[in-house]
This record gives sequence, structure tokens and C-alpha cells, in this order.
Amino acid sequence: PAVTFVAQTNTISRPPLLPSMGGEVAVASKAKGAPGAVWPLWKLILIALPQLGVQVLWCFIGPNSAPYMLHLGMGHALATLNNVAGPITGFFTGPIVGATSDSCTSKYGRRRPVILSGLIATWVAGMLFASAEHIFSGDAAVFFAAPMYWIMDVTINILQTPHRALVADLASDEQQVPMQVVFVFFMAVGNFLGFSIMQIYDVPVEHMLELMIGICLLNTFCIAIQFLVAREKPLQRDADAPKQSLCAPVVNVVKAVKGSPRLLYHLAAVQCFVWIGNTAWNIYGGQWFTSSVFQGDQHAPEGSDRKDAYREGNAAFSHGGQARAVLQLISALAIIMLLLRRWLRPRLVLALCIFVGCVASLLAAFAVGHSGAFAMVCLALSVVPAAGSFAIPFGLVATLNKRAEEEGKQVSTGLQMALLSCCVLVGQQLCTTSLAAIQGKLSLEAALPCVFMLAAAAQVIAGCGALCLDDTPPAEAASDMEAESSQDIVEEGSTAESRARSPVL
Repeated sequence: PAVTFVAQTNTISRPPLLPSMGGEVAVASKAKGAPGAVWPLWKLILIALPQLGVQVLWCFIGPNSAPYMLHLGMGHALATLNNVAGPITGFFTGPIVGATSDSCTSKYGRRRPVILSGLIATWVAGMLFASAEHIFSGDAAVFFAAPMYWIMDVTINILQTPHRALVADLASDEQQVPMQVVFVFFMAVGNFLGFSIMQIYDVPVEHMLELMIGICLLNTFCIAIQFLVAREKPLQRDADAPKQSLCAPVVNVVKAVKGSPRLLYHLAAVQCFVWIGNTAWNIYGGQWFTSSVFQGDQHAPEGSDRKDAYREGNAAFSHGGQARAVLQLISALAIIMLLLRRWLRPRLVLALCIFVGCVASLLAAFAVGHSGAFAMVCLALSVVPAAGSFAIPFGLVATLNKRAEEEGKQVSTGLQMALLSCCVLVGQQLCTTSLAAIQGKLSLEAALPCVFMLAAAAQVIAGCGALCLDDTPPAEAASDMEAESSQDIVEEGSTAESRARSPVL
């Protein structure tokens, strides 16, 4: 049987112990309502709605960040290298925000104060980044926008990190699987909207400010709905606990890494290699369409063939992205169905998803050429490993929490999910730095197919690693342990009995 995806829920029937930033223990107060009360699924869906807005933001800013820096006057290699902002800042921001939200003692709850802070910060950083060319001119706009992009990545990570943990806090064990579907559904819809936004203007980076305002308004609307519905349990810190230091979140992260089970490390490695391939498509797919497939140039004069080709490439990329979002939803639902019906173990499903992405990357590197339709098919297929990596590894982490809970151990849902997300960022970092190094030797048009070769190789490694995952269900693992223990007792009893019967010489 396949693993049942259930997560540790810091709510419902009893107040569990939660590790806080300073190493002391914080106790969750009782939830509003009777013990054992279960939140309606429709309310949990509304609480998860901000994932849609965050996904629109990532979908838009990812493929347009480097073209925007090129639009401001930055060189090709430096524009690519500037994309390391997300992996570097996210690697540290995610776990620290997760640890902070796990132990926040605000009367408004643990997650919502962090989400509100992230939203306000994203508004400020997003507006400054998108208005760089309106505030400054020439090189000054580049020097202002580049660091502001780093700051904006930090704020988006603050905004997005607590969403999954908030839903995990409020959902019952039986609601965890449906909510995994909801998150993937919102991500698919968010991607569809993000690619649709790119069709508003022929060259989106020339209208960055207007588009960024619209996206920030969408995120504000989604979070407003979340705050109207969600009701969190405040944490009550132990009065005798020592005061926490400023470095407590970092210390908590280090402790979590050191004390993590082997499966989490295995998942981390798989996620890292999967996201080398996913990043090639998510961040550089647009440039591949416009520069390599359609051979366009965003700096070409208006009315020239190269400028028209750039517009055609951007349109094909956005249409292919819409198809990709639809396939993401279909593949996610298929994955959940396979897991619910227990036809395949999660590791086999994840490996199959990864190998589909490997085929898409190989076709992009060696077979697509200048065929726009073929490129759109490959772009759509490239989402399958992303769908698997968003659902299955996080579900397995939830299973880890379930095992730890049954063993009486403390768990930290937000921190563990943030740690797993860090491995995604490592893969993004490796892909970005590799492409920047390749661009130092080749033109952008020639370098982009090379990054898909790298993506295919990384996905082969990830697929083989996924096949070796230990996805034994908690109940089955417990049964095996009990059987082994019983066998040991029987063997010890038999040995003792045989010794008792042996004559004394």
C-alpha cells in the first residue's frame, strides 16, 4: 500500500508541545470551539487561497526578471547571475521564517502576523523594483533594481512560507490529502493567470510597474479573505522559560537539520536535482522561446523582423505556459488519485513524474530547433516533475511528522517544510550559476539549449534517487517493528528454554 498523506496538526483535540526559537517549549492554547472540532473543507480552501496569489507573483517575476534587467541595460551574463537572489535569500529566509512562525506568541496567532508583514514588505519592495526606470535613468536604474530584486525575493519568501503551515495547523488528518490537492490546484490556477498576464502587453518588461501593481492587489485580496476566515490558536509561552536571543531562529534551524531523519536528507537530495531541471524551464523558458526558438531580440528596432520574432516568441511562451498550467492540474489530480487508490507507492509515482520531465528536457535540447509548436509541447510536459515534487515530498514530510508524533517526539511542521524548500533553492542556484558560466563562453541563443542538457542529466539522477526512497507507511513500519520485536522475544525465550533443559556437566 502507498503512504497515506497525513500531517502533524497543531490543533483540534489537544495542545501539542511546539519548539520555539529560544529552545524553550511553547504550548498551544485550545482552539476556538469544542475539542475535536473539524474545520469545514470550504473554509480551509479559502485559507489556502493566498497560494494562488503567490504563485502568480512567482510565475510572472521568474521568467521576466532577467529580461527586465536586460531592458534596464544590464549584460546577459550578469542578468542571469542576478537570479541567484532567489535561491540565496530563500535558503536562509524560509527556515528562519518557518521557525519564527512556529513559535510566534502574538494574540493574532502564529502564522498571520508573519503573512501580514510579508505582504506589506512585498508591496514596498515590488513597487520600488518595478519603478526603477521611472525613478532613475541610465546605469542608476540598473544599480537600484538589482539589489531591490534581492530584497523583493526576501519579502516574497516571508509572505509565502507560513501558508502551508497555517492550513496544516487547522486541517484534520483526514483533510490533509484533499488540501494537498487544493494547494496544487491553486498553484495551477496561479500559473495560468501568471502566463495570461504576460499576454496583456507584447513586451511585458516594458510595463513592469503596471503589472506589478495588479499582482500585488491580487495578493492583498487573497490574504484579506484568508484573514476573514482563519482563526488561530495563540501560543502561551512558559513563564519559566528563558528569554530567546536574536540568533534563536538560526539556532533552531541548525538543531532541526542535525536532528532530521534520514528520509528528509534523501528527499532533500532528490528535490535539489529535480529543481535544477524545473528551474531551467521556470526561469529561462521564456528566453529560450524568444531567443533560441524564435531567434528574436528585445533590443531590436521597432518594426524589425527580430523584434517581431521576439513578440511572437513571448506570445508562444505565454500560450504554452497556459497549457502547462492546465497539464499541471491534470497531472496533480492523477498523482493524488494514484496515491489515494494505492496503486503505486509514492516513490514510484515521483520517479515517473521526474522521468517525464527528463524526456521533455532532452527534446528541448536536441529536437525542437525552431519549431514553436514543438517547443510548446515540451514546455507543457516539463511541468509534470514540478507537480510531483510539490505534492509527494511534502506529503512524505507529513508522514515523518506522523511517525514522530506516534513516538512521542516534538515536531515542527513549518520548519520542516521550509527546510525542504531550501533544497529547491539549492537546485535553482546550481542551474542559474551554470547558465551564467555557459553564457560567459556562448551567446544566449546557444547557451540556453545547453542548460536543458544539464536539466536532463539532473533529472535522471533525481529519478533514480526517488526510486530508492523509503516510503513505508507508518502503520506498516510499526507492524514490522512489532513483528521484529516479537520475533526477538520468541528467540530469546527459546534460547533460555533450551539452556534450562541442557544437563549441567
